[in-house]
Amino acid sequence: MLQVDALSFGYKKRTILTDISLNVHKGQMVSIVGPNGTGKTTLIKCLAGIQRPRGGSILINGKDAFGMHRREHARCVGYVPQSSPSKFPIIVFEAVLMGRRPYITWKPTQIDFEKTARVIESMNLKDIALRDFDKLSGGQKQKVMLARAIAQDTDVLLLDEPTSNLDLKHQLEVLEMISSLVETNQMAAVLAMHDLNLASRFSHRMVMMKEGQVLCSGTPSEVMTPENISTVYGIHAVVSQNEGHPYILPTGTVG
Repeated sequence: MLQVDALSFGYKKRTILTDISLNVHKGQMVSIVGPNGTGKTTLIKCLAGIQRPRGGSILINGKDAFGMHRREHARCVGYVPQSSPSKFPIIVFEAVLMGRRPYITWKPTQIDFEKTARVIESMNLKDIALRDFDKLSGGQKQKVMLARAIAQDTDVLLLDEPTSNLDLKHQLEVLEMISSLVETNQMAAVLAMHDLNLASRFSHRMVMMKEGQVLCSGTPSEVMTPENISTVYGIHAVVSQNEGHPYILPTGTVG
């Protein structure tokens, strides 16, 4: 569904991404992990079509992502940025309805309104549907932006730190919702994540990056090793298993 081959990106003489390759199939959640400044957000933006790579290719359902018309691309790929707009003077229902824009030719149809209402109800946003977006908390705004992307009804969902503004309960709620959508609708989801344990718990595959390159990729058990964590994060960690999912306990810094 999403195929990335030898992707590179940079600004003038500064290289950010080098030779990034990955495949994401239907029904898969793939987490991109790595320390700050390693290129996770830049990679997500390239996949979303916001940044144009220097080289390599991105195929969505076998089509060149940068050869698509913007409306076609928007029907295939939904994107949720790390931070919400500082000013968005509309109510929550209208914010989620904006996810239907790729399908609207003149004005929203009854189908668009009904789909928006279903997404709002499924994400437990009904109580704030008529509130001003600007007056929401950071966590509420993040959930609304995710709801907008879900209403977009795409094959691929790209999320940059989707749990960054959420408390623990809502982190689990959002990731469980994404996981359910991916499985039920046979979508592909790529998430830039900081929390290794959450990434391990919900991902089918993980891609661990260091300095703009892929150090390793595979199942969480293949990626979450003490050696990889030491190399990428500069810490010692104990890796244990819980219900088949590896999780780490940091024990100290390297050196």
